[in-house]
Parts: sequence; C-alpha cells; structure tokens
Amino acid sequence: MNLITEAAQAKRAAPVTATGPRTLHLMQPRDRARWDAFVRACPEATFFHLSGWQKVLEQSFGIRTWFYYVEQDGQIQGVLPLAEIKSRLFGHSLGAMPFCVYGGVAAIDDAARPLLDLAAHELALRLGVGHLEYRGMQRAHPDDPSWHTRELYVTFRKEITGDDETNMTAIPRKQRAMVRKGIKHGLIGEIDDNVDRMFDAYAHSVLRLGTPVFPKKYFAMLLDVFGDECEVRTVTTADGQLVGSVLSFYWRDEVVPYYGGGTELARHTAGNDFLYWNLMQAAAARGCRVFDYGRSKIGTGAYDFKKNWGFTATPLPYEYKLYAANQLPDNNPLNPKYQLFIKMWKKLPLPVANFLGPYIVRNLG
Repeated sequence: MNLITEAAQAKRAAPVTATGPRTLHLMQPRDRARWDAFVRACPEATFFHLSGWQKVLEQSFGIRTWFYYVEQDGQIQGVLPLAEIKSRLFGHSLGAMPFCVYGGVAAIDDAARPLLDLAAHELALRLGVGHLEYRGMQRAHPDDPSWHTRELYVTFRKEITGDDETNMTAIPRKQRAMVRKGIKHGLIGEIDDNVDRMFDAYAHSVLRLGTPVFPKKYFAMLLDVFGDECEVRTVTTADGQLVGSVLSFYWRDEVVPYYGGGTELARHTAGNDFLYWNLMQAAAARGCRVFDYGRSKIGTGAYDFKKNWGFTATPLPYEYKLYAANQLPDNNPLNPKYQLFIKMWKKLPLPVANFLGPYIVRNLG
C-alpha cells in the first residue's frame, strides 16, 4: 500500500469534529423525520419526545406547541418540546409536556442545553405564563435556585424477562393470587384495532374516580399517529363481555401502559390484575425487558396498586420556574379545594360526564 492510499484511508477513518456554531430552530414538518431519528438515538430521550405529540396535542385539544431543537453542522444536538396551557380555572403555563409523564431537554451535547433553556425562558416571558415546567426523570437544574421541585409524583419501573414463570414468581404472593384468580375466570386478552372498547372501560373508571374524561378522538389519534408503537389490549370474559382495556406505548425495549380502565365486571373477576399480567406476557414475548407502570400520585389507589406488584417507587423531580405566579402549581385531585368538585362529578350520568369532560381535561395538562 502506497503512502497516498494510506493517507486517504486515515483521513476517512478520522472522526469528524464539529466546527460550526450551534443554532436554535423550531421544528418544521420537513424536520420531523430527523427529529425522530435523533430522539430514537438519544439515550436521554423518551417516547414523549417524539414529534408525533405535536400533531396529537394540536389536533386533539387545540393546544399550541413549540418544538425547539439545536443543531450544529447540520446535526441535531438537543431537543425540547413545549406546549402552552391557558385556563382561567387552572392557570397559564408552559410545559414539557402536558399529558406526558416525561419531558424536558434531551441532548447529546451539554452546550445545547442552555440554548434550549434560554428558548423556553424567553418564550415563557413572551407568553406571560405563570410558570414553566419540565418533567424530567432527574433534576436538570439542581444548583439553580430559580428552579423549584416538589414531591408529588413517582414512577414505577421494573425489569422483566422473556420467561413467564420468572415474571410471575417476581410478583408478590398476594398480588400473584389475584392474577391467578383472573386466569381461573377464563379471561381472554386480545388486541383491538380501534379505541371503542378501551374508551368505554376507561370512561367508566375515571367517572368512579371523579376525574374528567379525555375525548375519544384523543385516544384514536394516539393509535393513528404512533402506529405499531401504540397498542390497545382488551380483556373480556369467555363469552365476550368487556372486563377492561389498556392503551400502551412501546418504546425501545420498554412497554408503558398509559391509559386504561375496567368495568364493574373487573372487580369480580380480578380483571385489572389479569389485564396487566396479560400485557406483561405479551410485551415480554415481543422482546420488552422493562415494564414501565408510569407515574402515580403519592397517596392514591393507583400508587398502592402498582406497589403491590413489587415495583419500587422512584420520585419524579418535576421542575418549575415561576414567572407571573407566586407559588407552585397544585392542580391535582389531592388538593382539598377540588374535593367537592370530585364528589359532584362522581354523581354525573356517564353520558353527561363524557360530554363535559373533554372541555375540562384539556386545561389540566
């Protein structure tokens, strides 16, 4: 090999060093493919950083969004999706992201982070919001006193294997007995290609909790936008009666059951227990090795249910930066000022609750 050939090969093998300036941009339709390519490759990014959430939020709720990214030499270095919630009842905020468990900056270059933070700060000032919220799994600004956090949510994540018996044995004894009860009732799990049965089960459940329902079109859009990464799994009795259903997201090697509910029949058949076991089985067979039960508020029934499965609660240190507001937001069902509303909502006829709910829930974020 001559010296000219050796030099050419060495040049091709040498790493490319970024030399251009880092620039801030708003995602345009033409950027979606490379935005998602970055998100799928970035270790910090989550399912909730995908570009599809822009379409879902804007078309389901009319919510305004800003999907910022920083690039250098034509390559994306970091992303930050943001959305505005403006409500007389629940306040005015800018967040990453409403209706999403995780959010905030996802970057492969530390120098991209302050540019994205600055974009969020300037947008918050321009919109005149009460506060800015990041929903990270870890604190992004632990040494910055202008960012506050509070202990309200936890997440439940646990490794699973490809072996059903190993996964079953890992479930604590009492909860395992409930799963086996559902199995003995002959319950059947199957995948739906629409959200009809899922919405029926979900609407019944949230009414019992006194929580406004999301619009059905929101769930339909999730299924449409995210395709194979979104699944509706429904459980019925052997004769076809609806027991429960869950809409889940698949992300890398994780499954995230996100919206679900059960009918009255679920209480008598351990239907909810069987539903999540059936999902765990299917996800493990699909190659998933993490079961992410999502977030729950401390002190709720959902928190206790997930803990009973042997999952360890990990705090979610959501961060808040105050602007027009003088105190941290407290828009959650545990707030005493909402208790009367919750009691009244539980008494509504289901059709009325399903009609009114979407007008309220879009402002909760």
